Amino acid sequence: MAMILYGISNCDTVKKARRWLDEQGVAYRFHDVRKDGLDAARLQGWVDALGWEKLLNKAGTTFRKLPEEQKQGLDAASAKAMMLDQPAMIRRPVVEAGDIISVGFSAADWQARFAA
Repeated sequence: MAMILYGISNCDTVKKARRWLDEQGVAYRFHDVRKDGLDAARLQGWVDALGWEKLLNKAGTTFRKLPEEQKQGLDAASAKAMMLDQPAMIRRPVVEAGDIISVGFSAADWQARFAA
């Protein structure tokens, strides 16, 4: 299974996830959405699989700095536009493993899914 881990290299959760994968010997490719970009079609696939509400990182600094009216008027289209414009607003990491797309890191969940 070819795994791609999407995130931002300086994100603590992404660092933990990458360290866990390395320690477990799980092969993956890292894609930095800030440096390497993110296309609208891929984001739409994530939204279709997970929902924009699950992908949008409302706890992050980038989102918290938004004007209140922008936060209140969110819908799928505006959330996707924000995530494409500022990938730091995407909850991390997003993992594509085969046909499965997931977001976030939990060592226990990943142990069940990825460890040999």
